[in-house]
Amino acid sequence: MPVRRILSVWWPLAASWLLMSAEGPLLSAVIGRLADPEIHLAAYGSVVFPLALLIEAPIIMLLAASTALSKDWASYQRVRQYMMAAGAILTGLHILVAFTPLFYVVVRQIMHAPEGVIEPARLGLKIMLPWTWSIAYRRFNQGVLIRFGRSRAVGLGTVVRLSADILVVTAGYLLKTIPGTAVATSALAAGVLCEAVFAGLVVRPVLHGELKQAPLVEPSLSWGSFWKFYIPLAMTSLLSLLANPLGSAALGRMPEPLASLAAWPVVTGLIFMVRSLGIAFNEVVVTLLDEPHSYPTLLRFTQWLAVLSTLALLVIAATPLSSLWFQKVTNLSPHLVELSLTAMWIALPLPLISVLQSWYQGAILYSRHTRGITESVVIFLAVSMIILVAGVLSSQSAGLYTGMLAFTACSAAQAAWLWHRGKGVLKEVKQRDTFTLTKTAAVETAD
Repeated sequence: MPVRRILSVWWPLAASWLLMSAEGPLLSAVIGRLADPEIHLAAYGSVVFPLALLIEAPIIMLLAASTALSKDWASYQRVRQYMMAAGAILTGLHILVAFTPLFYVVVRQIMHAPEGVIEPARLGLKIMLPWTWSIAYRRFNQGVLIRFGRSRAVGLGTVVRLSADILVVTAGYLLKTIPGTAVATSALAAGVLCEAVFAGLVVRPVLHGELKQAPLVEPSLSWGSFWKFYIPLAMTSLLSLLANPLGSAALGRMPEPLASLAAWPVVTGLIFMVRSLGIAFNEVVVTLLDEPHSYPTLLRFTQWLAVLSTLALLVIAATPLSSLWFQKVTNLSPHLVELSLTAMWIALPLPLISVLQSWYQGAILYSRHTRGITESVVIFLAVSMIILVAGVLSSQSAGLYTGMLAFTACSAAQAAWLWHRGKGVLKEVKQRDTFTLTKTAAVETAD
């Protein structure tokens, strides 16, 4: 397999993830220039966004599932039925959390958010109501696009989403009368709605063309085989995203709670921009391991991507680029800048870890035996909780530092377990390609 084949699938996805990762810093930069920036950065980035992600957890792996399973019309219909049912149920759960007293139980009593953050966060979570169903619909259709070689449309969808974000935050910034949390969540809601509509439109030619004409996969996708494939993925995302509100709850109980909660979305937003290059590799592995002679080229690509993405974060952390970002772009106070610069060094291994996670997780998804992914996230959550609880009990350093250490360590532990569970699959793929190459060489010699 030539490298250009991998690049043709990867770069539109990487561009999409990179553009999507720019959304968080964009919103943080606008909140940082409106009234009470620390309050609203904490409300949006450490309460609303983690809760919204947790609610949508059962559908967040629909991109990978749709990419792996939507090979024929019957399988597509099965996955679509799940998407619609899950979107409706989870939207009901969002209403329950945002519009009833349950919100105060979660945010005040469990997450221990500072009192000034609570009401802005509740308003933001109400505004985010369209989020979950839009994400489900969008990710499901994007999986179909990737499966049938239309990954560039995924990147265009992200441009549509960011354009809607920019229009909303520009209006909010110019008006200066709308709270920062409301501006940010309105932008998110508008962005995902527009992207979902776009995905639904551009996928139509694929649905009526290649997908309708695709031969039926044997055996056909039953509900039993779908649940066997998808339940571990849903548990994976649920457990993984549970770490976000639990992390916010821990930061709220450590030294400098408001500063840590305010700086957290800014630092993780910048790091996510670099990590997105590796995260985008997951669907590439799922898609291309099917193709002959793919293993050696994919392995080399993995190695280069790990090195280059790590170097990118090192350059940012070791040069004035990071200070410029935190001071000028996101407009943080001097104390928050100081906290953020130190946290960047703690997170330095994360780009490497993200690439390795995509490589081994993609192999596990390709095999359809997804239990190992769930196991890896249990380990992720356990390691994170151990470090966070230790940080709360000791209270020796700012919560931001302990939170970033926990995130880095638990991500490394997760990658190690994915390696353990995925290496067998990759060995089989390697043997397949070696056998094919040997057979081809023997035929050419005979000729």
